[in-house]
Amino acid sequence: MKTQSGAKKTTLKELPRIGDRVSFIYVEQAKINRQDSAVTVTDSRGIVRIPVAMIGVLLLGPGTDISHRAVELMGDTGTSMLWVGERGVRQYAHGRALAHSTRFLVKQAAFVSNTRTRLAVARKMYQMRFPNEEVTSLTMQQLRGREGARVRSVYRGLSKQYGVEWTRREYDPDDYDAGSVINRALSAANVSLYGIVYSVIAALGLSPGLGFVHTGHDLSFVYDVADLYKAQISIPAAFEVAAAFKEGDDVGRLARLKVRDKLVDGKLMKQIVKDLQTLLEVEEEDEMFLNTIHLWDDKEELTAHGVSYQEAF
Repeated sequence: MKTQSGAKKTTLKELPRIGDRVSFIYVEQAKINRQDSAVTVTDSRGIVRIPVAMIGVLLLGPGTDISHRAVELMGDTGTSMLWVGERGVRQYAHGRALAHSTRFLVKQAAFVSNTRTRLAVARKMYQMRFPNEEVTSLTMQQLRGREGARVRSVYRGLSKQYGVEWTRREYDPDDYDAGSVINRALSAANVSLYGIVYSVIAALGLSPGLGFVHTGHDLSFVYDVADLYKAQISIPAAFEVAAAFKEGDDVGRLARLKVRDKLVDGKLMKQIVKDLQTLLEVEEEDEMFLNTIHLWDDKEELTAHGVSYQEAF
């Protein structure tokens, strides 16, 4: 007789909704194992237990050793995993998240595949960031032009506010330390934000690669959605870190902590869910818990799965 090892697997309906979860946790130079319904993180300072069902995404940095049992728990609870490079500035791989339904994915694909609906979503994204502007007649090129001008204005304003010299956004992903303090802080802060956005996108069953503004990258939609919040989250966090920088500081770590502090109230996860529902005209977040399989039919939209079908002659 087969016996179950560890805690009983939680059902999808028992798991916290993605909008109710904590944002992210970054781990490096540590061993991750499982103990009942939590993972344990062990490093030189000791052991910490983490209830993974309450986390949006776990960022795994260099020197991370994670057990199969821990990954199994992460998969069961729908907690996203991102394997990132040193200081969290590059993404190498990701794990499976919560969604089992492709309903939202089909809608996303339909919107992005049609020029009219794709432009409509891009306009919605712009209006979310700059609500007082009329953009219903603007082309994609015009939207990008206006966006660039507004973002440059944000950088200039924060540079003046925090007394941090700013020229332009530039960095080499292969040589993180060669960048200026502010550019290094921006890279680390943005990656933390990308991880949070990715976890929500995956949990809702959407594709991270089907972007409306960005295109051609497996994280295009992540970049689209993250841009909605950079001016409120990651960019100010980076300037705060750069303004307080002292020689020898770990800029990446400080930037991640600053982003975490800005998300401690948990409102961003809920806001991302709400904004995605608005952009893709989705009414119910609870749809993400559907665990049904259908067969496509050229005469009927969906045909029940698990039935033996025979053609009638």
